[in-house]
Amino acid sequence: IAQENYLADLDKKVVDYVPNYDETEKEPEVLPVKIPNFLINGSEGIAVGMTTSTPSHNLVEVLKAEEYLIDNPDAGIEDLMEFVKGPDFPTGGIVANSDDLLEIYKTGTGKIRVQGRVTHEKNRQVNRLVITEIPYTMIGAGIANLLNDVAMLVDSKQIPDIVDISNQSSKEGIKIVLDLKKSVSEEDAERIKIILLSKTKLEDTFGVNMLAIADGRPETLSLKSALEHHINFLFDVNQRKYTTMLTKENEKAEVQEGLIKAIDVLDAVIETIRGSKTKAEAKECLMTGKIDNIKYRIAEDKKIAKTFDFTEMQADAILDMRLSRLIGLELEALKKENEKTKKNIEKYCGHFQCKN
Repeated sequence: IAQENYLADLDKKVVDYVPNYDETEKEPEVLPVKIPNFLINGSEGIAVGMTTSTPSHNLVEVLKAEEYLIDNPDAGIEDLMEFVKGPDFPTGGIVANSDDLLEIYKTGTGKIRVQGRVTHEKNRQVNRLVITEIPYTMIGAGIANLLNDVAMLVDSKQIPDIVDISNQSSKEGIKIVLDLKKSVSEEDAERIKIILLSKTKLEDTFGVNMLAIADGRPETLSLKSALEHHINFLFDVNQRKYTTMLTKENEKAEVQEGLIKAIDVLDAVIETIRGSKTKAEAKECLMTGKIDNIKYRIAEDKKIAKTFDFTEMQADAILDMRLSRLIGLELEALKKENEKTKKNIEKYCGHFQCKN
C-alpha cells in the first residue's frame, strides 16, 4: 500500500527534489501521494503560532467523495457528505453532535463530541456493560484512567451496581467489561451508561482545526477545498509523469529511427567509421555529411555519406551500436520496437495535448 500510493513514480520526476538536512543528498520535497492522506490519516501538530487537528476519515468514503468531485466540480459540502458521513477514528466511537458536522466541514473548525460505544448484555449467565469503542482522545493512558474513574464512581456510591471491572482488550479490539449486579434492569443499565458518559472521558471532545500548508502557505481547509487541493496536486503529478514518459519515448523513437535508417545505408556508415581518424570526425560526418579527411574506398559510399543528416543522439547510438544488431532479424526486431514506441507516444499524448 505504501509503495503504490505514496512512493510510486518517484523515478519519473513527478515532484521536486531538495537537499536533505545536511545537504549531502537529495530528497523529495513532497511524496506523490495518490490518496488524500490529509483527510484519511488525519493530522495533529503544533508549529510557531499555529496548530492543526484534523480527524481521520474512512478511506473508501473519502475516495468516493473525491471521485465525485472530479466529475462534479461545482458540488457543495452537502453533496460530498453523502459520501463522507463523518470522522472515522481508529478507536471507533459515536459522534454525538452529528448535526454540527456540516458547519465543521464548511469552515474546517469546530468541536466533535465523541462517545464510546456501550452495549448491555444480559442473560442467565451475565449482566454487564461492554465498551467496544472509545473516543480517540483516550488513546494511551486514557483506558487506565477510565478504569480508575469508574472505580472511584463505584467507591463513592454513585454507581453501586457495578461489581467488577476488567479490561479485556486485545489485538482483536477494545473490550472493557463492567459486571453488574444480577438485579440491574435494562432501565438501570441505561442510567449507568448516562452517568459514565457524563462523569468519565467515555464522552470527550475532539477539537477540529483543519489547518494545512496549501500552495506554500497555511490555510484552514474545508472538506471540499482539502479534496480540491489534492485533485490539483494529482493533476500536476500526472502531467509531470506523462511528460517524462513521453520525453523518454520520443528519445527512444529518435534513436530507433536513426538505427533503422543507418542499417539501410550500412556500407556507407561502416566506410565512414573505418575511414575516420577520430570518433568526433565520424560523428560530425554522420550529422552533417562533412567528409573532409575521411578516406573512402568505394565512391558510392562516399556519395551517400555526403547526404548524412543524423541527429546527435542518433549519431551517438550508431557509433555505440554493436555489430550483432546488423543482422536481418535484429532489424525486424528494431522495427517492431519502434512500432511499440510509437503506440506508447500516442498513448501518453492522450493524457494531455501535445504535438509529435
